[in-house]
Amino acid sequence: MEVRWLKRKQAGEAIVIFCGWAVGPGVFDHLAGAQDLVFVSDYRNLDADLPDLSGYDHVTLLAWSFGVAAYAHWQEGRADPFDRKVAVNGTLTPVDETRGIPPAVMAKTAEGLSEQSFAQFLRRTFNAPQPPHAVDIDARRAELHAVAARGTAPVVAFDQVWIAGRDRIFPPENQRRAWAGATIRELTAAAHAPFDHFDSWQALIS
Repeated sequence: MEVRWLKRKQAGEAIVIFCGWAVGPGVFDHLAGAQDLVFVSDYRNLDADLPDLSGYDHVTLLAWSFGVAAYAHWQEGRADPFDRKVAVNGTLTPVDETRGIPPAVMAKTAEGLSEQSFAQFLRRTFNAPQPPHAVDIDARRAELHAVAARGTAPVVAFDQVWIAGRDRIFPPENQRRAWAGATIRELTAAAHAPFDHFDSWQALIS
């Protein structure tokens, strides 16, 4: 697990982003806000710790895609530093026929991973062609295998769940089943990476 600061200006609030698979922090660059930002990625293992966040007045978790289950696995046995938790287009059952990504799709993605198939994945993530994006095939395949092997995550209560109606990675109907009873807000026309529908961090986490 890789943990790094994206922005650190001694703000009163911090947001910790458990990101999705193989997509860097650039998807968040346009979001305005004074909050300090911590970026977490690479879920081959979940051994790393977060920086000390005790000095902040308010700390929010934003977990996206595989970051939702990765966070819940990571949190088990650790003190919870978050005042608010928001999930975006992911579930606690990341590889599941009815509540996550179907296992056959996950297996095909891992075994067939190549620069060409990764470009297709990005196109499906954004529902639009993307610029070429360097990818470490062996590392990202190992990450997919680790996510699948880790399985269902411990139950964590999220304060809000965003579901994109045009998500082509985590089927929206599977997400709805997985989050039955949770506070769900839907982005009808959004893709798996729905962040272009927001202009500020506050809009995303409030």
